[in-house]
Amino acid sequence: MNNMPPITKNLIIINVLCFFGAIVAQRYGLDPDSVLSLHFFMASDFNLGQFITYMFMHANFQHIFFNMFALWMFGRTLENVWGPKRFLIYYMVCGIGAGIIQELVQFVEYETVLSAYDRVNTGMEILAMDDYLNLWRTVGASGAVYGILLAFGMLFPNSEMFIFPLPFPIKAKYFVILYAGLELMLGMSANDNVAHFAHLGGMIFGFFLILYWKKKNGSGQIFY
Repeated sequence: MNNMPPITKNLIIINVLCFFGAIVAQRYGLDPDSVLSLHFFMASDFNLGQFITYMFMHANFQHIFFNMFALWMFGRTLENVWGPKRFLIYYMVCGIGAGIIQELVQFVEYETVLSAYDRVNTGMEILAMDDYLNLWRTVGASGAVYGILLAFGMLFPNSEMFIFPLPFPIKAKYFVILYAGLELMLGMSANDNVAHFAHLGGMIFGFFLILYWKKKNGSGQIFY
């Protein structure tokens, strides 16, 4: 940890503290997700601060482990290239952007499926619409992490990576394309409670931010 750049290290520490803090809170009968996770913007429990707080909440150990592993693996390289300030801006923009895309996807679902109803049958109980919408919660740093994956693929496209279970190395640019395609396919077809379009949203916002920086620098370079 001593050799890890400061923003990457502190983001990992904050995420881990929030994860275990949520576990402790639940033992005392509290539900931090009801306040800190990202709710659908038409739900009564929604507030704008959730676009930030949701990034530091995670559903389970597997969720936070893989997000933090990817943040450690790729984030430290980007921070060393960009510097702490630019890396933090990028991380936050990707995370917030992922939340915005998730809200848009949920709005489409609401308008096309739910808007005509006052109550929803969940299969276990019948809920008023507002109570049901308050169950639409998004948590996790995945959107920001997917933005980091995209940035690594753009800055170091020909770096070779070993990705389980592939028995051969794959270049970073192909790894990013593969992941983006997989998320798009799963987002269109899967019903697994994973915010696949939020992952894509992090990549989309990251892509346009990198293009903006590249244009602003005027030198063709993406980084300083």
